[in-house]
Amino acid sequence: MWFDSGRVCLDLVATFAPHANTEGIRDGDGLRLWLTGAGLVPDRTPLGRVGDDWVRAFRVLRADVESLVRAELAGAAPPGAALARVNAAAAGPPPGLCAVQDQEGHLVRELCGGVECAGLLAAVARDAVELLTDPGERELLRDCEGDGCARVYLDTSRGHRRRWCSSELCGNRERVARHRRRVLESRPG
Repeated sequence: MWFDSGRVCLDLVATFAPHANTEGIRDGDGLRLWLTGAGLVPDRTPLGRVGDDWVRAFRVLRADVESLVRAELAGAAPPGAALARVNAAAAGPPPGLCAVQDQEGHLVRELCGGVECAGLLAAVARDAVELLTDPGERELLRDCEGDGCARVYLDTSRGHRRRWCSSELCGNRERVARHRRRVLESRPG
């Protein structure tokens, strides 16, 4: 479920695939997996109640971030309501990080003061604000060219010629399809 788009806010957007009607954050367990996979919550951090209210809040943030990113890609004005909600979420305090010793005596990251939905939303919303207000980062935003893929990612490749969200997934599908077309075209009719 976790996807490395180059920004955590884009990873959140990738948890829903409209073309396949696939919802990655179906419930609290799905959100818990995403929060850990995206690195917002260190592995050892106990996540208490991650209920339907958390799921709804992250889905709303996801839709707002996606609408802002899509507007940016289209060269359109950002939707005002979505921008206001993302700004409001970003204004909250993100969770604090602490260094604690693990059982072997090594320092590891842990969230201080407990885990709250608003703090995690703030971390993702701030990431979106940073992305959308940085001209250099905005220039790297790309839509995946994979057939039927709607993911957005940052193209940090050398030469900025990356075409797919994932070379292993969409890129491989495209290469296989291209090979099939060549084989079919080379067959005598």
